[in-house]
Amino acid sequence: QVQLVESGGGLVQPGGSLRLSCAASGSIFSIDLMAWYRQAPGKQRELVARITRDGNTNYADFVKGRFTISRDNAKNTAVLQMSSLEAEDTAVYSCNAVIRTRPSFANSYSYWGQGTQVTVSA
Repeated sequence: QVQLVESGGGLVQPGGSLRLSCAASGSIFSIDLMAWYRQAPGKQRELVARITRDGNTNYADFVKGRFTISRDNAKNTAVLQMSSLEAEDTAVYSCNAVIRTRPSFANSYSYWGQGTQVTVSA
């Protein structure tokens, strides 16, 4: 069994910062990809940022320059550092990871955390 647990959401004023953390635990051989998605009320879930095991990153255009994703392979964690937050960033943020439970890529699965609410409001 693999679990992803997010933390760090909350209420912040426009222009403020928040740090989201995602910790993976369980039967893990390798975490090949970690990513953050978000879903605002009435909208579809969208990719925010992702990072490979080697540290290669991709960001959605709407967060470039404001958010930074990082990971610690030894601790099986990922962090999304968010700054210059705007009201439009209000959403449930969820961690996603592509995890191999055994060396073979045939044992690669996608896992989701429970989500954490981020509210940007004055």
